[in-house]
Amino acid sequence: MASLWQIFGVFAKIGTFTIGGGYAMIPIIEDELQKRGWVKPEEIDDVIVLAQSAPGLLAVNMAIFSGYKIRGIKGSLAATLGAVLPSFVIILAIAMVFTSFKENTIIQRIFQGIRPVAVALILVPAVNMAKKGNKTWWAWLLTFVTAFLVAFLKVSAIWILICLISLAIIFEVIKERHNKRC
Repeated sequence: MASLWQIFGVFAKIGTFTIGGGYAMIPIIEDELQKRGWVKPEEIDDVIVLAQSAPGLLAVNMAIFSGYKIRGIKGSLAATLGAVLPSFVIILAIAMVFTSFKENTIIQRIFQGIRPVAVALILVPAVNMAKKGNKTWWAWLLTFVTAFLVAFLKVSAIWILICLISLAIIFEVIKERHNKRC
């Protein structure tokens, strides 16, 4: 069983070296937890779904649910502190000195170099989840249409989610009624 310090340490490492927010943390958290045998591969998908469904920051939700899966409420606290504390300290330090360096071309280029890495870290778990969940052409079509609507037409993902849930319920009701008649 993992100690609370081990959980804190793993999530502190993830929180320190992950740039790009919660989605960028997903593949790293997944790798760390599976490498240590703390969570089974199928359980990590449940953690991701729960984290995305809960209100709040994805990184914090991932830490909360992962920590809980490992060691209950104390594990949640250790993982959350580990994930959040490094970012808090780093942002505090940057804020204290950034104003004097924000016009520095080297700093600007560093951030230009970081952006593509952050995008890749976000895309990897999205593609992996799409591969696992999209078993039919219909699911792939919905994935691409949703991505198009959000990225290019700026439709709120919440409205798309509400519409898709409503459609799923309607189709399921129709399917059940059809099966009862047959």
